Amino acid sequence: LGARLFAEYGAMFFATQDVILPTTCIFASEDEVRNFQAKLKTTSAKIGNAEIDLQSAAMESLQNAVRQAENRGIRITPLDGAIAGKRSFADTQRIWNSRFLPGLEYWVRRDRLSRTEADAARGLGVLEQVEQVLKWEAKGMFFSTGKNRSIISSVAPPGTSQHLSLLAFDIEQASNKTVRDIMNASGWFQTVVNDSPHFTYLGVAEIELPKRGLKATMRGGYKYWVPAL
Repeated sequence: LGARLFAEYGAMFFATQDVILPTTCIFASEDEVRNFQAKLKTTSAKIGNAEIDLQSAAMESLQNAVRQAENRGIRITPLDGAIAGKRSFADTQRIWNSRFLPGLEYWVRRDRLSRTEADAARGLGVLEQVEQVLKWEAKGMFFSTGKNRSIISSVAPPGTSQHLSLLAFDIEQASNKTVRDIMNASGWFQTVVNDSPHFTYLGVAEIELPKRGLKATMRGGYKYWVPAL
């Protein structure tokens, strides 16, 4: 499970030494997240209409990107308010449940899962729940919003989101190539395949990313930088 999640969300572990990284791919609880976040040097700032919290190096770079965009008559604004930046473990649990719980009901209605199996899955711990979903998806029972691809391509499992490390920022204007170029030049890159609004602060020039162990993957016209496993 850790290997799968590292492949999906591990790009932040290749970031500049100007930020603090977690020592695990998966936070198991709210306490673990709080303890980690308490060690971070953070900065809060108004971006668009939301108060965003990020690690200080990431925020400084983001504000620089926002200014560059404004100088060109373009806006960079957060998607879905404050959770575009920092998130709590509870935030990631809520977003996971928005796919996981409807998915259980969907497959029960189609007689692929029994009510007993669905109820048992609800009561599992976080890691066991994720493992069970991935086993079902291996049988073609997908839990993404459209039930046509893996839940991992739709939402980060609880405790795995880069937002927990305050190194991620979701933007509304991700479809604008000029915005992407400005973000890239400021050290922010798209790193989660199929999640185009999601940018991760890596803090280095794009030319350095392959040297750090990342590879470019094109999908839907977007360039994602992912671990070169």
